[in-house]
Amino acid sequence: MDAYLALETGEVIVGRGRASGTATGEVVFTTAYTGYEESLTDPSYAEQILTFAYPLIGNYGVRADRFESTQIQPTAAVANEFTAEVVTWFDEQGVPAMDHLDTRALVTTIRDEGAMRAAMVVGDDVTAADATAALETCVPMSAHTDIGAQVTTPTAETVGDGDIDVALIDCGAKGSIVDALVARGATVHRLPYDTDAATVADLDPDVLFISNGPGDPRTFTAAEALVGAYAGETPIAGICLGQQIVANALGGTTAKMTFGHRGVNQPVLDLATDTVIMTTQNHGYTVDEPGDTLAVTQVNVNDETAEGLANDELQILTRQYHPEAHPGPNDSLGFFDAVLAMAR
Repeated sequence: MDAYLALETGEVIVGRGRASGTATGEVVFTTAYTGYEESLTDPSYAEQILTFAYPLIGNYGVRADRFESTQIQPTAAVANEFTAEVVTWFDEQGVPAMDHLDTRALVTTIRDEGAMRAAMVVGDDVTAADATAALETCVPMSAHTDIGAQVTTPTAETVGDGDIDVALIDCGAKGSIVDALVARGATVHRLPYDTDAATVADLDPDVLFISNGPGDPRTFTAAEALVGAYAGETPIAGICLGQQIVANALGGTTAKMTFGHRGVNQPVLDLATDTVIMTTQNHGYTVDEPGDTLAVTQVNVNDETAEGLANDELQILTRQYHPEAHPGPNDSLGFFDAVLAMAR
């Protein structure tokens, strides 16, 4: 099959079609060598075309017990080479995919020009013109004003039977976050992204937890309102998008990054201990200014962006990276212990 990827720069990249279809989205890249199953099922990749910097994807198969959600989340996927088993998975889920292109050059373009709108067409009779035409229908990430509806749990559900009640606001939560909390003795009430304060009040949780998710944090107004309502009343935690939502709710500001952090090799400096931990990350926005309420406790070694925020008096603790470490190093798993200790 033929395959074409049209970029906002005007470039059209030619490759080998592996799974047919047409898709649009923001093209991004991950530097992870492994964990392609987790990456492909991470809801934070919604409305994005995921490019793998590592050349061979699929060399250890596809296992459902590694999935972070029930489906492939990116609109399309790109690699230098996909194995047959991964291609079968793409076909089953109707996700277009292409390979046999210079992904090094594509990653360099994204790094230099920034994450951008893109369109992929794959099929027996598609053309470069088809990809360019599809690109005209692609909207920027900031225009997806209700992206949370695509990735949240449709109804409230409860997992676990521990001594700490966690109200997890599901803005696109990875399954491993729930697993990490349950494994440490929590009962997790997984709630839709637009849950209101009255519903949370009925649960009377020990901690309010804002999850990761896709898109611009400023569009998650309901979760932001919850943080404002419960700050100082209930301990609050957040991961990735959750950190950004907490910052926006408490006087901080967020901004879109040029190409974001996506991979399992991001070094983070803890300012209190002066130690570096390796982290898993997947985000295109960052906390630009934390405001007067929150203090920056951790920073990215590469670009000094905020990786951790806290307010001990209000009992608030957040991380920009993914401490559940699926995929990735286990350096940061202690975050969940700290959150539950704060709640206790």
